[in-house]
Amino acid sequence: MTSIPAVPAAPSGSLPRPWLTSYEPGVPQDLAPSSRTLYRLLEDAATRYPNREALQFLGQGTTFRELLKRVRRFAKALQRSGVQQGDRVAIMLPNCPQFVVAFYGTLLAGAVVVNTSPLYTAAELEHQLSDSGSETLVILDSLYPRYAEVADKVPVKRVLVSRIQDELPFPKNLLFPIKALKEGTLASDSFKRNPRAVPMRFVTKLQDPDPVSVPITADDVALLQYTGGTTGVPKGAMLTHRNLVANAEQCRSWMVGLQEGREITMAAIPFFHVYGMTVAMNLSMLIGATLVLVPNARDIKMVLDEISRTRATIFPGVPTLYNAINNHPDTAAHDLTTIRACISGSAPLMQDTARTFREITQGANLVEGYGLTETSPVTHVNPITGEQKEGSIGLPLPGVDALIMDDAGQPVPTGEVGELWVAGPMVMKGYWNMPDETAKVLREYAGKTWLLTGDMATMDEQGFFRIVDRKKELIIAGGHNIYPREVEEVLTSHPAVLEAAAVGLPDPYRGETVHAVVALKPGMQATEKEIIAYCRTLLSAYKAPRSVEFRDELPKTAVGKTLRRQLAAEARERLKKEKAEKSA
Repeated sequence: MTSIPAVPAAPSGSLPRPWLTSYEPGVPQDLAPSSRTLYRLLEDAATRYPNREALQFLGQGTTFRELLKRVRRFAKALQRSGVQQGDRVAIMLPNCPQFVVAFYGTLLAGAVVVNTSPLYTAAELEHQLSDSGSETLVILDSLYPRYAEVADKVPVKRVLVSRIQDELPFPKNLLFPIKALKEGTLASDSFKRNPRAVPMRFVTKLQDPDPVSVPITADDVALLQYTGGTTGVPKGAMLTHRNLVANAEQCRSWMVGLQEGREITMAAIPFFHVYGMTVAMNLSMLIGATLVLVPNARDIKMVLDEISRTRATIFPGVPTLYNAINNHPDTAAHDLTTIRACISGSAPLMQDTARTFREITQGANLVEGYGLTETSPVTHVNPITGEQKEGSIGLPLPGVDALIMDDAGQPVPTGEVGELWVAGPMVMKGYWNMPDETAKVLREYAGKTWLLTGDMATMDEQGFFRIVDRKKELIIAGGHNIYPREVEEVLTSHPAVLEAAAVGLPDPYRGETVHAVVALKPGMQATEKEIIAYCRTLLSAYKAPRSVEFRDELPKTAVGKTLRRQLAAEARERLKKEKAEKSA
């Protein structure tokens, strides 16, 4: 790793942590993570709350005792099929009981989970399976044809196929295929022609549920979590058991009002994304909470129904999900007042979204947090019930160190912009088979291993951090630095705008100019001139968009993060064609 000069030490001999004075009562000043493995979180919960529902899936409940038994059987099945310690097992499932079983069962067998998005194209799936060397794939039946396209190009030796209806209560399990047939979404049974593919429901019914004991340590890699690919080729972050358990424990220490064994978590945020996996699934196992599983977060009616039906109390999510609830026509007919704590992550939380959601839920504490795949993922969160600062990502969690650094690797004065560096027990081991890429983002500094986030940020005197924007998405117009998030905050404050993105377009005079891509709320109208004029009343002239493009919706990653780079590339290509047509 690259060595850079040490930060001058505080009088105590440790790095300064000005944010500690802003912690709300009950939050510890520091955190020493336990040495438990992830599987132990489930095992401990099953010991403490054996008869409590661990999972609730569209009316079908599974207790912690039952879940543990299924996990042990799955681990045994993997071992009997030839899975060895350290082997990679790819899981390509939505939020359903089979995901939870496969995740913890894989870890119990001593193998490494490879979270795989159900939204992947065949080409993306081929890259991840090949790069990770996954020889086992757990997949939903409706997704199997996508895998079949690349089956001859990847190292997969065994495929376990799951069906949604296998987890539904009677008569939903019988009606599900009929409903899917009417909607044109009935899954293919083509997997039956593959001798290496077997139904997952068969392997979890073994009579001998005791897997072979494998010596797993907290420092063993538990997960290969691939970055979204928005900043280049997807890379597999190696997250250890210690990384992931520590982050669940850090989140638990932050949420001082949680009641062990009594909470109900609305799990709409996908588990295949590291945020949903930690803040919904692993945290719920840690505290013995019931997980309410929603397989499709885009089905807002289902999300609303499940919140009302189960009386959910914790609701981690992303801004697009909260925004969709705010604007859904059925929201007013549902009781959302049981929700107490919501941490919004993965993308900036617009202030209007937060305020409206708090009003709808009559006081749910929706706060913005921040994290990265490489940090398991959460590093910062606003106080759940204490003082918050709108537009801020909040304070570093207990056990997290954070610095704002200049390009020379030196701290900048308080309040100035620099790159955010973070250190702590949740920082990844490195990128899978990419030592050069690892060396670019990990630094040994002041006796700690730091992750260079690539995000431009500031820290105020109270220790609150604010993300200005991605370092690589900065727009430079006429020598001025323009951060897309600031422009997007103004755009989404317009009463007709549902969501927006700001990107830079080439400009022969200014270098770049701001281009806005906007989706309007249902039934609302606005013109390009109106949007630009509105922005000019709230932004300096050089920051205001010079052009506006309207779309029905903005392209997003699987977890709901707007694909700014894709929008910029499409806008630049369109501009290039227009110029070519004019000159022809």
